[in-house]
Formats: sequence, structure tokens, C-alpha cells
Amino acid sequence: MSTTDKASTETSPEPSPADPAEAAAGSQLSTAPVEDSGPVGIGVIGWARWFWRQLTSMRVALILLFLLSLGAIPGSLVPQTNVDALKVAQWKKDHPSFVGVAEALQLFDVYSSVWFSAIYLLLFVSLIGCIVPRSWQFVGQLRGRPPAAPKRLDRLPAHTTWRTDSTPDEVLSYARTMLAGKRFRTEAGSGTVAAEKGYLREAGNLVFHVALIVMLVAFAWGQYFKSEGGKLVLRGSGFSNTLTQYDDFKPGTLFHPDDLPPFSFTLDRFDATYEMSGPQRGTPRDFKAYVTLSEGAHGTPQKREIQVNKPLEIDGSKVYLLGHGYAPIISVTDSTGKVIYKDAVPVLPQDGNLTSTGAVKVTDGYKDKDGKSEQLGFTAVFVPTFAGEGKGTMFSQFPALLNPQLMLNAWHGSLGVDSGLPQNVYRLETSKMEMFKDEAGQQLIKRMAPGETMTLPNSAGTVKFEGIERWATFSVTQQPGSGLALTGAIAAIAGLAGSLFIQRRRIWVRAVAGKDGVTVVEMAGLGRSESAKLPEELAELAATLHEQAPTATPAEPVEETPEGERG
Repeated sequence: MSTTDKASTETSPEPSPADPAEAAAGSQLSTAPVEDSGPVGIGVIGWARWFWRQLTSMRVALILLFLLSLGAIPGSLVPQTNVDALKVAQWKKDHPSFVGVAEALQLFDVYSSVWFSAIYLLLFVSLIGCIVPRSWQFVGQLRGRPPAAPKRLDRLPAHTTWRTDSTPDEVLSYARTMLAGKRFRTEAGSGTVAAEKGYLREAGNLVFHVALIVMLVAFAWGQYFKSEGGKLVLRGSGFSNTLTQYDDFKPGTLFHPDDLPPFSFTLDRFDATYEMSGPQRGTPRDFKAYVTLSEGAHGTPQKREIQVNKPLEIDGSKVYLLGHGYAPIISVTDSTGKVIYKDAVPVLPQDGNLTSTGAVKVTDGYKDKDGKSEQLGFTAVFVPTFAGEGKGTMFSQFPALLNPQLMLNAWHGSLGVDSGLPQNVYRLETSKMEMFKDEAGQQLIKRMAPGETMTLPNSAGTVKFEGIERWATFSVTQQPGSGLALTGAIAAIAGLAGSLFIQRRRIWVRAVAGKDGVTVVEMAGLGRSESAKLPEELAELAATLHEQAPTATPAEPVEETPEGERG
């Protein structure tokens, strides 16, 4: 079915815009606006219009998105004031020559800086200014009908033709039914059928960019109203979701303490299991915290479990289990034998086997043998599994409590806690303290097992390793825009997939009677872009239509009889 007896597809250049019918056939395959080459009009209005059209172009939107990504890099490399003010102060101390430049560029407050906000707002305006007119244009296209067929179908990128004995009306009826069955939108014309398919390509494109706006809104919402705090809780102790209960807290710009949902919980038990043998000995297998939860001011207590990656969800907040460790129970007596201090002291893990370090600070109640008030301090190293005397240093061999040992060294003097300056509770400030010394004049250091005691020199008192408690750290987060951001991300992926894989194309079928009375059928296709599948799709459609309107059988020539042979 070709011009004589077989189907064929041809590829030709795009239709010339000099032909109005052909130009109309290729129009509105996209909602992309026409690019401006320069300012439109005269004066300020013309420049403003040109600037607006440049700002709302997709090219500028992509540039702004790239700049936003670059702008987030300093926020990851330089400590931020609203996240950790102590780290900012330490960074300034370590890099004094860069402090002036960093402050001028607002690198310690990147996400609330003028330049980052300007990029963010320009991107927001650019996307809205680009999407709104394109959306209205797309709605108009959905309400419109496929354009009429060009005069010269053979000039379109994909084309085929054949002759058939079926009448033009029959061919067009077959074509319209076939194209409608293939989910094409069809429109009958004078001797033609126009069809169009692939509207979801533009819909996917618009959904993708709308999803970007949704993600920007979710990001802003989350940054302004988020809250995140951490708390270390000893076994048997509790936590109440109030601002003063947190060890550290990172609020959003517009966060208010009243936004914290009221709840409390008590850590009843913490279980940790490890691989006991083989090459993965010591590898964690399961961490689980058992808590008693009370929601609201007078909520009914209920037993709940918190595991790693399985947070406890309470009224928009999530409670994550982050870590765990040990807290040696230590008691201190003075020279008279009076117990002046007894508490479980959390120590921080330094490796995977929970070798831990910390500090014990006795701030009140101690008097030396002369009756003078002093403060005591002890640096501590704790190992849950000690290798044994002569078999290793104070490093743990296994994270579980198989052979726990605690090593302390002792100081006396002023801890500096009364100066008003914040201190790290896990470190000992010894600038105003003196070390206790043993009989040899060396610093007093002793390793103890649970139940053992260290005696301070000169009848200064005793320190006893009473036992071991466990602790767990929890993170309470409130991210109001996370669900919206997830929805936007899924929509963006779906829209991008649609815009990449769905092809917008048009098909035309023309059927007219030739001079000899045989119907001439033409089919042609046009896509938004040069798609390799368009000729294949046209060939498939032509083959289907050819089954209904097969190629005409050539007429057999009539043999004339010579006059001498006529009877």
C-alpha cells in the first residue's frame, strides 16, 4: 500500500511556516511561551515587561534552582547560629581571619540571610509566573479540537499513502473509529479526519512545576514552624515535653513553646542485643526502649515501645530512639563518712564497643578535714567488658556488661560552675583545681569493679562504684511540612516521568476520489519533537486502517481482437 500497492512511511522536514495551514497544524503542541529577544515597548514599561518575561521563563527558573542548591552548601559547611551557637563560637575562635567575611555574607545564618531569601522568593515568583499562564493555555487546548489537516500531508515528518476501492466516506469512518479506539481525540472535516493524543505530556510538565512550588512551600513551612530537641533519659526516669526538659533544642523561626504537644513518658527498660560470636561479634542486633506514655496533662498511662527507625508518633510529633549507653552509680563520702553525693552519672560512648568517658562533679556538701568547703571532680573512663589485668588497656572488648570496670582520677578545688558560663557536663574544667596524689606523689587513679571503693588521701573521703544504670537518648521532632513535601516530591517524579515519556502527536487522514474513481488515502503524523516512534506508530495505524480499506486491485487490461479475426 504505497502510491501503488503497499504502505510506506516517509520522513520529511518540518512544515514550512509560510503555509498557514501547516503552521496551524504544528501550533499549540506545547504551552511553552515564545522567547523574547529584547525589551518590548519603550521606556520603563518595556524593560519591566521584558524583565518579567525573562524571570518567568523556564530557563531562569532552572538557573535560580541551581543557585538555591549552591546557596545551601555554606549552610552545610559552616555551623549555623540557630542550630548550635557553641559551634559557631568555636568556629569563630578557630578561624578569626574569616569571621568578618563570614558575618558580612551572613554565613552563620544562611537560610534566613537576605541573599538566600532573595533567591528563594525569586524562584517562587518565577515558577508561579511561568505556571499560571501555561495552565490557562493548557486548559484552552483541552477545550479545543484538533486542527484541520494541512494541504500537503506529504511534507509532514511521517507520511504514507495508498489507493483503495472503499469510498472516501467509508475510509474516513473506519479511520475515526480506529483512532478513537486508540484513545485519540478526533475531529471530522471535509474529506479528512484529524486526531490528537498525548495531552498528559503537558499535564505532567505542569504537575512537575506545581510540585516544585508545593515543595518550596513545604520547605518554608517546615523551616519556620519546626522544632527538634534531644533528651538523655536514665532508666526509671521520665521526660515531659516542655522546653526546659530538653538537653538541646532547635526551634524554627516562627516556633512558639505553646506549639509543643503535651505528653510525657518514663523509660521503664532498655534492651540491647548483640552478636555473641563469629566475625560479626559485637554487632548490634536489636535496640528497644520500653516506656510508659501519658498524653495530655492527665492522660491515661499506656505501655509503648520505641525502636530504631520506628518512632513513637504523638499528636504531630515523633519520638526517635537515637542512642544508648551506661551510667555508673557513684557515691562520695566526706572525711566524716557522711554520704554527700550518690547518683547515676551518664558517660558518653567513644566507640562501637561502648568505651565511654564522662565526669563526676560534686558541687555541694563537701568539706575537707579542716572543715573548708570545696568541690570535687572526677574524670571517668568506663568499659562494659574489660579484657583483664595485663591483657589490655581501658578499652572495651564487647558492648555488653560482661566485665565492667570504671577508672577514676580525682581533683579538688573549684569546678567553675558558679561563674555563670555554660559547661559541658561530660568534661571536667580543672583550671582552678588540684589533683589528689597518691603516696608516690603521682595523680590518684584507680580502676574499680562494681562494689569497690577508692579512698581519697589524707582522710579526704571515699568514692564507691555502687553499680550500673542504663540510659537512652531520644529525639523529639515536629516537622509540619514533611507530609506536604513528600506529596510534592512524589507528584514531581510522576509529572517528570509523564513529561519525558509521553509524546504529544497529531495524526491526519485524508480520503478523496481520484480521477479514475479510485479512493486515494493519505495518512500523516506530526509530533512536538522528533520522536523515533512517530513513523512506527503511523505505520501501525496505517496497517490497521489498511485492513478495513485494502489496496485497490489494479484493473486488468482489455485485449482488443484484430478485425481480420472477427467472426
